[in-house]
Amino acid sequence: MKMIVCVKQVPDPEAPPSSFKIDPASMKVIPPPGVAPVISPFDEQATEAALRIKDALGGTITVLSMGASLAREVVKKPLSMGADDLVLLEGDAFSFNDSYSVAFTLAQAIKKMGDFDLIFCGRQAADWDAGQTGVGIAEILGIPCVTVAKKVEVADGRVRVERVLPDGYEVVEAPMPCLITVSNELGEARYATLKGIMAAARKPVTVWGPADIGLDTSQVGAAAARSKLVKLFIPVREGVCEIMEGESVAEAAVRLAVRLREAKVI
Repeated sequence: MKMIVCVKQVPDPEAPPSSFKIDPASMKVIPPPGVAPVISPFDEQATEAALRIKDALGGTITVLSMGASLAREVVKKPLSMGADDLVLLEGDAFSFNDSYSVAFTLAQAIKKMGDFDLIFCGRQAADWDAGQTGVGIAEILGIPCVTVAKKVEVADGRVRVERVLPDGYEVVEAPMPCLITVSNELGEARYATLKGIMAAARKPVTVWGPADIGLDTSQVGAAAARSKLVKLFIPVREGVCEIMEGESVAEAAVRLAVRLREAKVI
């Protein structure tokens, strides 16, 4: 069983929203000072899904990540959890991507890796929340894709997925190779052990540039994007508080009910 997990380094989504700033000229998010980046939480759960299959059936897990400047202590976390290898697409050429250019570039890297049985991605990244990269990779590779998985099992050469629905879940089976996007309903990802952290620190990392996956700089990053970011801004939220007063609690309650009816809340 050969598995690939695509992960993304993102600003910590647990950081206070007020700590994020926007550069309107370059239309970029300025990471909060003093807040370290993390692996996107859905991608950690994608790693966990692959590890559960490895625990049950054996096999290998290769982690694939892409970015202009990747923190080794961050992108090595899946190795400390139990993944086997890490491949990085790293360099300035891989910055300013949209969903299409990310999917296309990752697909070319996966082709270079050779045969595989399963690809795992998070259902969406914790920074842009687009949810398009996983399905894009599957489309480019021409393989089946099952999204928002809460449970993944492999038996008799097929993958069986419990897929999240608004009011429950459905069970889907697909042939392999297949791509699965994993949702938080899978459950919490395992913690890295001290032994795993020490082993990950010593493990070498494979780093590829565009030429290593058969592309030139016009086919990756901003040059390959098919969408245009028109405006990036921090939304302004304003609230108005209106106090209902009265001679008694009952009178204030009546006035509140009338006001809510006028506002068509009730």
